[in-house]
Amino acid sequence: MTADRQIARAREVFDIEIEGLRRTRASLGESFTATISLMQEALARGGKAVVTGVGKNLHVAEKMSAIFASTGVNSIVLNPVQAMHGDLGMTGPEDVLLALSFSGESEEVVRLIPAVRRHGLKVVALVGNPSSTLAKMADVVLEIPCGREACPFGMAPTNSTTATMAMGDALAMVMIDVQSFDRERYALNHPAGAIGRALVLKVSDVMRTGERCATVRPQTAVLDALLAMTKAQGGSAVVVNADGTLAGIFTDGDFRRHVAEGRDVLAAPVESVMTAHPLSIRSDAYAAELLKVFSIRSVDDLPVCDAGGRVVGIVDIQDLPKMKVL
Repeated sequence: MTADRQIARAREVFDIEIEGLRRTRASLGESFTATISLMQEALARGGKAVVTGVGKNLHVAEKMSAIFASTGVNSIVLNPVQAMHGDLGMTGPEDVLLALSFSGESEEVVRLIPAVRRHGLKVVALVGNPSSTLAKMADVVLEIPCGREACPFGMAPTNSTTATMAMGDALAMVMIDVQSFDRERYALNHPAGAIGRALVLKVSDVMRTGERCATVRPQTAVLDALLAMTKAQGGSAVVVNADGTLAGIFTDGDFRRHVAEGRDVLAAPVESVMTAHPLSIRSDAYAAELLKVFSIRSVDDLPVCDAGGRVVGIVDIQDLPKMKVL
């Protein structure tokens, strides 16, 4: 197979799966909202979402359950084979079962349903065939009408698993909204890693203060501002008014630009070369908001103010990797 043909075939796979996602998206309706209602009812009873599947769908179930759990929906994965040998004891009548089987005829999953029913669980079938055995046994049929697989034999789960995972993501994200699940609760579920730190840490936890934050008055000479920056080992000086409010910021980049223009600014007041009314951030903001500012705006240093607008510190973008939030 030539390189061009390989690329063409890969693009064909993408096209099939993109079309599958479009078809599944267009099918969303009452069965989706009914599934959301069953999940809400389960959580209100102190229950959980139990996700099951076999083969590739068991891996999809693991991913679906993991995103549920991380976004406020108590969830477990139930291997249908192990369930018939004792693991069914992990479920209870307050739970809801999400059963994944594109054909709707997976023997292990179909055999599980009567046993689950005896435990009192409601059942949602995520299937490609709404007339299948599994669909007929379910309380709600959440159809995955994605069309043919990308596999040339029509057998390897490709398009169907992509669409099923997308459906799981949609359920999880809608549950975030209906539960009013906020970033603080999300952070509690992600204590490790950059995501968790960015959502837990406040700007006040990462900012430079005291001698590490160079602060000068508007009338301070540029030379003295540079010396203050050197002492603080930073690349900028925050310019503050007499009442402590933010007047501007002066950076080493500002100094280099003026020198490149041939200006002798060392004796000039810093207010004549500073950036007036710069972007700033509140000290009680989360580090996640800080990352958003740095990603959108082309700045390396960000003054930090309190609720009254008084300067209390500065954040240097070079410090964020050390704090493991970037």
